[in-house]
Amino acid sequence: MSKIAFIFPGQGAQKAGMGKDFYEQTETGKAVFDKASELLGFSMPELCFTENDRLDITEYTQAAMVTTSIAMMKVLEERTGIKPDVAAGLSLGEYCALVAAGVMSQADAITTVRQRGILMQEAVPVGVGAMAAVLALDASKIEEVLADIDGVQIANYNCPGQIVISGVKEAVEEACGKLKEAGAKRTIMLNVSGPFHSSMLTGAGEKLKEVLDQVEVHTPVIPYVANVNAQYVTEASQVKPLLKEQVSSSVRWEQSVRTMLEDGVDTFIEIGPGKTLAGFLKKIAKDVKVINIDSLESVEALKESGL
Repeated sequence: MSKIAFIFPGQGAQKAGMGKDFYEQTETGKAVFDKASELLGFSMPELCFTENDRLDITEYTQAAMVTTSIAMMKVLEERTGIKPDVAAGLSLGEYCALVAAGVMSQADAITTVRQRGILMQEAVPVGVGAMAAVLALDASKIEEVLADIDGVQIANYNCPGQIVISGVKEAVEEACGKLKEAGAKRTIMLNVSGPFHSSMLTGAGEKLKEVLDQVEVHTPVIPYVANVNAQYVTEASQVKPLLKEQVSSSVRWEQSVRTMLEDGVDTFIEIGPGKTLAGFLKKIAKDVKVINIDSLESVEALKESGL
């Protein structure tokens, strides 16, 4: 029997204009954006639909991405009747998976990631930390090299041949040199505002715990896969500790996908701007079915496909 996973992209996939057709052409999508504006005290449509500098600033990006992906998901469910069997999200996208799994309300997800973004932005002064992508080198070899360098760790296991490292800027730069010597095809310093998913953000996780303490979470209606351990979460008691840890821990995306594949998931629906996760999926399991939902047109196409 076929199993469907809803998957959600993280920070970096944002772009001006994302979700605009859902806002302008559906009542359901408009309601999600308008509610976000009301909750956060600024215009979410203006942030998401117009060219502006704020969209790429972490404290705004996170709320914008989650609002957009939730709006797309709600319209998708309404128009197609498709429901997921499991859910997962890359880093920030895990909060959309929480909504899909019935763990957190959309209002709580949006207000929580707004605080998460601020805490992550403020955790480390700009320029002190850094992140870099490492291409075409096995994860085990990267782990071996990093073991001898203080202040840097793996931030993202994205897919075979693409790993992201994070930490103190000088340590990341040193690691890039040594990883190239070890056989990496390329290393690319990333244009990010902080060393996300590194131990430098442990303090941000502690502060996020205080935010999460005020949020009501429910037993998942469907399981979702946590970034921290790439395992299914089925109990409400597991949710908050994992979200606290997620800020400073590696995102085990490739392992998360493999968990879903082993469980019989054969169709992945990526909901949100861009096709980042689809690209990763094709490198993890090239024959798997991946559908992108990032426009109203893509929702209608899926509806007509009869999935």
